[in-house]
Amino acid sequence: MTQKQLAEKVGTTRSYISKTENNIKEARISTLQKIVKLGFGGDLELSIKI
Repeated sequence: MTQKQLAEKVGTTRSYISKTENNIKEARISTLQKIVKLGFGGDLELSIKI
């Protein structure tokens, strides 16, 4: 999948996807959830261990 295709599915720009891939911009958790769910059909699970 191209950055443009992913951006269209998630509702963001190709530039934003590129910047997050290259660690130029940090993505919000809500955006990561959209990328995983809408882009790849999965669910994002986070856990914190102390």
